[in-house]
Amino acid sequence: MLIVRSAEVGPFAMNAWLAGCSETGEAVLIDPGAEIPRVLRLREPEGFVVKRILLTHGHVDHAAGAAEAREATGAPVAIHPGDLPWLAALPQQAAMFGLAGARPLVPDARLADGEVIRFGRQSATVIHTPGHCQGSVSFWFEDAGVVFTGDTLFRGSVGRTDLPGGDTGTLLRSIRERLFPLGDDVRFYPGHGPGGTIGDERRMNPFAGENAPRGRFM
Repeated sequence: MLIVRSAEVGPFAMNAWLAGCSETGEAVLIDPGAEIPRVLRLREPEGFVVKRILLTHGHVDHAAGAAEAREATGAPVAIHPGDLPWLAALPQQAAMFGLAGARPLVPDARLADGEVIRFGRQSATVIHTPGHCQGSVSFWFEDAGVVFTGDTLFRGSVGRTDLPGGDTGTLLRSIRERLFPLGDDVRFYPGHGPGGTIGDERRMNPFAGENAPRGRFM
């Protein structure tokens, strides 16, 4: 069984996630962006062993704590190559918001669309979902019926597209063509705020749902 836990961390109230295999005690961390001691407590009481650190993208609120998490767990960090520049610029990102302590991060692996990540008896497929930024990805646990969407899809909203590499049309296509087809019953876990179901967003999301304006974005 897939165990999912979260901690809301940092000044941007970002959701850091642990996804663990209950049968084997192996786990992955998704977006350990800050407050790493709190994030690591998600391993308890089972004592999950973190095998991979997965980043949905390279913005500072999602990635600034990844180096510390790697040092604490020994687990490799992986990100899509489209967001490597964001990792290199983590100190500059932090400085823009008056934050301290972020340092450049060189990942251990590069994620590819369609890649399958396995740990314990669980597996997740990488879905490239650009638009919020060029290297945004989602992690699709098909057997468990859940997907981690980072800052691509939120409950009742979508990710911002006004930062470098963002594009509204690309974001909406990612949601409509890559996430909505996963199925209405799939539960999604976003980078900020509460989760929900793909079906609710397909029907009612005011930006990407079936009744949202298509216009020039498509």
